[in-house]
Amino acid sequence: MNYAGPEEETPARNGLELTPFQGLRYDPDRVGSLAAVTSPPYDVIVRPDGLLELESADPYNIVRLILPQDHSPAARNQQAADTLRRWRAEGVLTTDTEPGLYVYEQRDGDLLQRGVIGTLRLSEPADGVVLPHEDVMPHIVADRADLMRATSANLEPLLLTYRGNGSGCGTAAVIEKTAALPPLLATTTEDGISHRLWSVTDPSGLAEIRKDLGRHQALIADGHHRWATYLRLRAEHPSPSPWDYGLVLLVDTARYPLRVRAIHRLLHRLPVAEALAALGDTFRVRRLDAPLAQALESLASAASDGNAFLLAGDGAFHLIDRPSPDLLARTIPAGHPEAWRTLDATVLHATLLDHVWGIPEDSPEHIAYIHDTVATVEKAEHDGGTAVLMHPVREEVVRDLARQGVTMPRKSTSFGPKPASGLVLRALTS
Repeated sequence: MNYAGPEEETPARNGLELTPFQGLRYDPDRVGSLAAVTSPPYDVIVRPDGLLELESADPYNIVRLILPQDHSPAARNQQAADTLRRWRAEGVLTTDTEPGLYVYEQRDGDLLQRGVIGTLRLSEPADGVVLPHEDVMPHIVADRADLMRATSANLEPLLLTYRGNGSGCGTAAVIEKTAALPPLLATTTEDGISHRLWSVTDPSGLAEIRKDLGRHQALIADGHHRWATYLRLRAEHPSPSPWDYGLVLLVDTARYPLRVRAIHRLLHRLPVAEALAALGDTFRVRRLDAPLAQALESLASAASDGNAFLLAGDGAFHLIDRPSPDLLARTIPAGHPEAWRTLDATVLHATLLDHVWGIPEDSPEHIAYIHDTVATVEKAEHDGGTAVLMHPVREEVVRDLARQGVTMPRKSTSFGPKPASGLVLRALTS
């Protein structure tokens, strides 16, 4: 099926329907600091070290809800539900008195990002309203669904993008007007990013946003598994119900372009020596006795001419590139656009993981997906595994494939900055 572009205007009846909700937020008088109770999204936290650091930052850190710890999945989910119920009863988390949309700002040095948080009416990919660009792993969707059922809450917003017309009207005008007012909250997290949040409750502003977004489609930038979870849970609840909507942050990338970074792989049970030996002569291999920054520059240079990866974990970096055309012809599935067939993520999963190394891509025992480059290398060296460092795909490639209704391999991209978890939640039950 051919889809219109995920960032092109569409008729209102086929566009985005973002609705106000009563946000659930931390009472700043009940917590040590707002920064101390926030965390990155659940799938960005490097475990176990990052998880332990967040848990020790504050007894009310949101990580206790998005990544509860206990002896079994059922116990973990029940613990999250009990914790959420207790925090609400104690007034640690309080519900805003008036439904609204929330203007959210992140500032990181010269980078400024503003968007609007609300509950978005769910739609299937075939509807062409919200388009995914990556495949998902069923076990992660099942895990997130169990947690969401137990808590009856959307604990963190997804990151979606759309393209405004650059006129400064509509949603953009409401955002800029709102950002000139005193915020509901302002904090700076440990990574140096400052966060501010405002509530939009006046009928004229809400109407302007609704009318404007009704002409747009969105691309899922971050949160494919949670979007798939939303859809699964919607199917379980007769409509109409609160489960017809999911919590999202919408960012107009015509005004606020996102950064696109790679998501790296950590192969737990494959030492670097074995990974290199299995390649034989199917890739060119060069050892780089250089610091990480220089090795990444070499990766970027090689990636400009074709598929390239950095392997690490033995104290050095190994640049592998120039895969055998015959190997690619035998291992890359046919029937996909050329842009998909030549993606580094496609070659990694179809050729290296499936064919050369024989590693199941959906098994946490064998592979982890880590956003942080340094952490990936350090964990590989500590555990004796192999870090596979990726070069980021260009945003226009992501957008073009999504227009065609073609999804990329799992964990192909990392758009950011991502919304901090813990600034505003959505309870589906009172």
